[in-house]
Amino acid sequence: VRTPGPGRGSKFNSKHSVFLFQATSRLLVNYPEPYRSRILDYLFMPNFGASLHILKVEIGGDAQSTDGTEPSHMHYEDDENYFRGYEWWLMKEAKKRNPNIKLIALPWAFPGWIGKGENWPYDYPDVTAYYIVSWIIGAKKYHYLDIDYVGIWNERSFDSKYIKLLRYTLDKQELRRVRIIASDNLWEPISFLMLLDSELHEVVDIIGAHYPGTKTVNDALATKKKLWASEDYSTFNDEVGGGCWARILNQNYVNGNMTSTIAWNLVASYYEELPFSRCGLMTAQEPWSGHYRVDSPIWITAHTTQFTQPGWHYLQGDGHLEQGGSYVALTDGLGNLTIIIETMVMFSNGCSIVFGKLLSTLSSELKTLQRWYSKLEFKSANSTLFHSLDPIKVSMLHSTLCPLPTAERFYFTTNHGYWGNLAFQKRSTHLHCSVSPLSLVVCLGAISCTGVNMTLSCDVYIEKPSTGGVFIAGRVDNGGIHVRRSKGVFFWVFADGTYRVTGDLLGEKVLMKGLSGVRARAWHTLTLKIADSSASGMLNGYPLWENVSIYDPKNGWAAIGTNSFEFEQFDNFHVEAS
Repeated sequence: VRTPGPGRGSKFNSKHSVFLFQATSRLLVNYPEPYRSRILDYLFMPNFGASLHILKVEIGGDAQSTDGTEPSHMHYEDDENYFRGYEWWLMKEAKKRNPNIKLIALPWAFPGWIGKGENWPYDYPDVTAYYIVSWIIGAKKYHYLDIDYVGIWNERSFDSKYIKLLRYTLDKQELRRVRIIASDNLWEPISFLMLLDSELHEVVDIIGAHYPGTKTVNDALATKKKLWASEDYSTFNDEVGGGCWARILNQNYVNGNMTSTIAWNLVASYYEELPFSRCGLMTAQEPWSGHYRVDSPIWITAHTTQFTQPGWHYLQGDGHLEQGGSYVALTDGLGNLTIIIETMVMFSNGCSIVFGKLLSTLSSELKTLQRWYSKLEFKSANSTLFHSLDPIKVSMLHSTLCPLPTAERFYFTTNHGYWGNLAFQKRSTHLHCSVSPLSLVVCLGAISCTGVNMTLSCDVYIEKPSTGGVFIAGRVDNGGIHVRRSKGVFFWVFADGTYRVTGDLLGEKVLMKGLSGVRARAWHTLTLKIADSSASGMLNGYPLWENVSIYDPKNGWAAIGTNSFEFEQFDNFHVEAS
């Protein structure tokens, strides 16, 4: 969900909101045109496909690095060649499509001469630092590429002395803009040592952990440094993989305060028989035929990358949904807001909970929210990916308290998406929610709008014989994760011909009950009138019950809902201040 326009968010607790990706792309360079350019467009072109913000590449080290061996720029000490390997080409293609894309470099291995015959690059840290900085200088000198970040050694040990010397060497070569990520392994011991060593703490800009499982550790948080999942994902890129990626992208921040996530790998452009087959965001394994696949992780990525940019801030309005899933919100501080919701748990619905919790961050000057959604079908090939929905007005969601309108009428049918100003409070199978079992009416666009005296009416149609039921309610005092504890005045009718008036959603506090004559598969009009400390109800324009005493809550929302998670129909919902 994205909105352009003026206004400003609040309560930033992160200063970076970029997403990063790394290449394992040997076969990509061999694709003929126009297929190669199309693949690259899906990866790097802004507002097209994955729209990646940062590309992470390997500094080749003449050794196996999972699915192949990348050549070093220095096979031996007095050899320098900055045209070996495909990473230079790939970085230039990325920059050609997005000049603002950031670049990360990380060594997986080192040629033997670095350790003077020993497989250890830290015995001679000055040699290792010279080797790495030479690669960064060569990227600029020969390819006009500015490297933004550099790592230490992929998933291996680190040496504090070397990290400090690397920073010194970068500064000496006037490469102060290049930031250091450490240690591309686990959160510890780098975090603990940074707390003990102030010099190490100063030179490390970002703590990067691999496959953190969306969690961080207290030492890492205590450093106050940016935290990244500097390698993650590594999942087969079918619909299940897309779902995993959606969960990771959101929950790395929600659970672990990680503001960037690196997917290994960029594109599965290596032979399928090699390890980690099809663990890329998309698949391009047949340069001889030109065939490639734009897999679901590309479009899952787009939900974040097409609507944010490096430098955006996460807002504090993030969290988990009651029935599973998560949500985050980001802003550039200039009026642009993006909300990303993932519900990778069946029957999870987070629509209203998300909006309700984030309302305090929305400026009254924001006008419209644009919407996109994806629905992954795990048992078929009929997924809906990055589909544009109708925009909604922010005025529907604004959090300022307001009086009820003199008369507000909503027209809707069930089993679609958002209905008028309803804010869904319980389950549905995906983003297109049904009323089950409680929806709060958003009067005059204010979800926290409260009413004391009100008259509600609604046409209802019970589809489920025998056990079906619906209600209209006023003065409802809870929503979101606390919806089950809601109190108010609930006027229920059931398909078995009975009615109940309860003081709570669960129906434990029965205020009145009796026969109504209501039957399934026929339209009926319910009217609920609440005035001061009493309430009355009408059915089809005739009094059904009167003068039920009510003492609390004193105010709250108007609502409609169903007896259980079932499809029922509502129309002509009308709320009027009394």
